Amino acid sequence: MLAYTAPSTVEEAVRALAGASGVAKVLSGGTDLLVQLRSGRAKPDLIVDTKKIPGISDISERDGGFVIGAATPSAVIGECEALRQAWPGVVEAANLIGSTQIQGRASLAGNLCNASPAADSVPALIAARATCVVAGTNGRREVPVESIVTGPGRTSLDRDELIVEFHLPKRPPRSADAYLRFIPRTEMDIAVVGAGVNVTLDAVGACTDARVVLGAVAPTAVLVPDAAAALIGRALDAAALAALDQAARRACRPIDDKRGTIAYRTKVAGVMARRAATTAYERAGKRR
Repeated sequence: MLAYTAPSTVEEAVRALAGASGVAKVLSGGTDLLVQLRSGRAKPDLIVDTKKIPGISDISERDGGFVIGAATPSAVIGECEALRQAWPGVVEAANLIGSTQIQGRASLAGNLCNASPAADSVPALIAARATCVVAGTNGRREVPVESIVTGPGRTSLDRDELIVEFHLPKRPPRSADAYLRFIPRTEMDIAVVGAGVNVTLDAVGACTDARVVLGAVAPTAVLVPDAAAALIGRALDAAALAALDQAARRACRPIDDKRGTIAYRTKVAGVMARRAATTAYERAGKRR
C-alpha cells in the first residue's frame, strides 16, 4: 500500500526517506510524479511531500546572489522581479515548464530530479553555475547542478537524500544569460533542443567568461567547454558565432525519434546556441 507523509522539517524528511521499507519518492511539485503514478510508470511505497517544510518554497537574496527553495513553483520564480533582472535565462527556462497551470506547481528540484534529458531548467541552471544543497543522513552538502543527473531517470542522490535549495551566485558587472529551446508546437511541448548561455563582457564588449549548455541532445544536459572557448576573448562576430555553432554540434549525442532525427537535432543545436549567445551578449552589453 502506498504511504504518504508531509514532514515539517528537512530532518524529518531525511528520516522518512532513510526509513522507507521500499521505494520512496520526494514530491516537490508533483507535476511529473503524479503523472507517472497514474500511468503506472512509478510505483513507490512512500511519497514524502516537502511542501510543508518552512522556506522550501521561497526565494531570498543572499550575499548578492539568490537562494531558491527546492519546491518553489515556477510561477513564483517568474514573478520575482529581482531574480528576473539578475538571471533572466534561468527565469525563462522555469517559465517554459508546461502550461500556466503546471507552473503553479512545477519546481526546479522536480524538474532536475525527474532527470529528463529535455528538462528546460537544467541547462539554464548549469550555465548559471548554480549549485544545490542536498540534505541526507550524513548532513548537508553543496554540489553543482551538473553533478545531479547521471542518465535518463537517474540521479546521483542516495535514497536518504533530497534537494533543499538552489544557489545562484552574485552577478559580475556586464554579465547576463539566456535560454532558448526549439519545440514542434508553440507551447506545452518537450524540447527537441535547448540551449543555455551565460556570458560576462569587458568594457569594450569582448567576452571574458562564458558557459554554454545544451539540453535534449544527449542522455544528460551537456556543458560544452569548446563552445565557451569560442566566445571568450572576442566580441560576438560572425567568426565567433560560426565557431560556437560547430562546437555545439560536435558536443551532440542525440537519438532519432518521432520528434527529430540525429542530423536535425545536431543542426538545431548550433542554431539555438548562436541565438541564445546573441541574446545573452545583448543583455550583458546593457548592464553596468
